[in-house]
Amino acid sequence: MKNDPSWNPYLKSLLLIAAASLLGEGVQRFLAPANLVMLYLLVVVVSAIRWGRGPAVSASFVSVLAFDFLFVPPRLTFSVADSQYLLTFAGLLIVALVISALAAQARDRAIEANQREAQATLLYNLSRNLAAAYDLKAVLEILGDHARQIARNEVALFLPEDSALKVCYKTPGFFIGENETAVATLAFQKDLTTGGGTETLPSSGARYLPLKTTQGISGVLAYKFEAALDEESERLLQALANQAAVAIDRALLAEKAHQIELLQETEKLQKLLLNSVSHDLRTPLVSIKGALSSLLEDGALDPKARRELLENAYEESDRLNQIVGNLLDMTRVETGLVKMVKKPCDLSDVIGVSLQQIPKERIGKHPIAIHISPEFPEIFMDLSLMIKTFVNILDNALKYSPADAGVEINAKIVHDHAEIEFTDHGIGIPSKDLTRIFDKFFRSEHSHTVPGTGLGLAICKGIVEAHQGEIRVESRLNQGTRIVVSLPLSQAQNKSNAK
Repeated sequence: MKNDPSWNPYLKSLLLIAAASLLGEGVQRFLAPANLVMLYLLVVVVSAIRWGRGPAVSASFVSVLAFDFLFVPPRLTFSVADSQYLLTFAGLLIVALVISALAAQARDRAIEANQREAQATLLYNLSRNLAAAYDLKAVLEILGDHARQIARNEVALFLPEDSALKVCYKTPGFFIGENETAVATLAFQKDLTTGGGTETLPSSGARYLPLKTTQGISGVLAYKFEAALDEESERLLQALANQAAVAIDRALLAEKAHQIELLQETEKLQKLLLNSVSHDLRTPLVSIKGALSSLLEDGALDPKARRELLENAYEESDRLNQIVGNLLDMTRVETGLVKMVKKPCDLSDVIGVSLQQIPKERIGKHPIAIHISPEFPEIFMDLSLMIKTFVNILDNALKYSPADAGVEINAKIVHDHAEIEFTDHGIGIPSKDLTRIFDKFFRSEHSHTVPGTGLGLAICKGIVEAHQGEIRVESRLNQGTRIVVSLPLSQAQNKSNAK
């Protein structure tokens, strides 16, 4: 911080001298004139501490003149009756100048210490905020905010993208046109500070600082240049530019690492999909081909054997159709292509149609108990999608239960949602697998003896969430599983239920 160049501090020091003179006038009858010198020395010290070296030096000279004029006989003149007062004047002036120099120096050091503290605090906050930000957008916002504080003007950040330099962050008042981009590109390519106040394109309305790391130039920081910044701000901006380069490189590396991780996960998922689907598709195809081959090669088969082969081929084709349907449904759910047509639906009808779509052989001897109150309200839903959901849940309950184990379906109202519970008494799900049971292609090791692709519950989750609902699972190993589908009721339904 520089001393105030205006006349205001000088005026204030003169007012202090006037105040000291008035005080001296009040006490001069009790003190010798030489003792009044201390009042003026106090004024010099205060001026040096408060306003710096210039006002303190001027206060030193004016104090000598005021002391001579007001208190040295003959008073109200600059004449001196006793020549010894000349020594007093010289002593007052020298002491005042020394005190003013020392006090001003102490003030300057205090100001520098405060500036260093503020600089250290700003850089510490910058480092702390950057350390907590791993997203490139967040890093750029932090850098832009701090750069704007230091430059006290509008700023922008340019980063290389597709072999060109593009603005990735800017404050609202920073206009970016072709000229600005061209100057930033020059700073990036030449590793040179360009723009206002430099030798390169000084007429530009902004200054451009390359962001350097040991690996090269990672970008360009620009700020509007209206007047040269003070030395401290220039150093702070340079320090920020150095940190910005490192932070941007780190954020870009983190994004690349995340993309690599996503690619690895995608590759892993593709392998899992290929292994799972190829096996599940091949099994029914082999069965169908074997049945048809037997029918073609052996014309002497009795009617019973022929019918068994045809029924087996039909069941396997139905299973194959279900697998392909699940794959298509999962694709539609993931890509957001599920088109819903919601309308009020009676839950009993939805469950009845769902049970009809499950092969009788799958239901077998499983007793299915349905408990739905006659007053249960209609639910707004997409009928075909919800039937698909219930079919998948019921199919799982039947597949993973003993041949004579029952399945219960209960419906109730909980606050503003309808909850439909599907409870079986089958093999259950290990607790460690409960958090992943709705993941695509996930199958518990406990259930690998039962054929399946691991898509059914993932499809259910996507459909239920598309209805702004929730699906959850509760299970105990070898005791059974309960899957709860929670669907929101309409406002009209909520009001009628409240009555």
